[in-house]
Amino acid sequence: MAGNKKNNMKTLTSLILFSFVVTSCSTRENFAGTDNDRKALEQTGTGIRSAFSNGDIPTILSYHHPDVRKALGYTHIINGREELEGDLKNTFSNLKLTWLDNKVESLIFQGNTAIEMTAFSIKGTPKDGSSPFTFKGRAMVVYVRYKQSPSGWASIRELIQPEPK
Repeated sequence: MAGNKKNNMKTLTSLILFSFVVTSCSTRENFAGTDNDRKALEQTGTGIRSAFSNGDIPTILSYHHPDVRKALGYTHIINGREELEGDLKNTFSNLKLTWLDNKVESLIFQGNTAIEMTAFSIKGTPKDGSSPFTFKGRAMVVYVRYKQSPSGWASIRELIQPEPK
């Protein structure tokens, strides 16, 4: 009887280990994305940051889905591309923005969706001659495949977490 229990435990342990290995491998494949997906998403981020630095609103909008929702602060919520355009016009009438750093901390793909978490810092230079400032934070951006975007990916949800002071 004791030998039977020991064999059953070995079998159960082997099955659990096998299941864990299979699940881990298949999960990694699902979330890694293809080389083309990763390159296209990198192009998306580079295109958006470059357009922000140039104050190029049409290009920024081209990388955003029409149903984009952005939480840029606890009470600063943008709903849709039209609101985003208005917010960008207001921002660029007051500031020049330059990305100082953008470190991708996490990137996962699942089908036609990608989720990216980045730590960033942006230099803001007021157009009224006030002193420049640096804004740091973390962003979680959800992208979806979108044929009208220059890269094939568009931001549809974004949440900004400012660095604590």
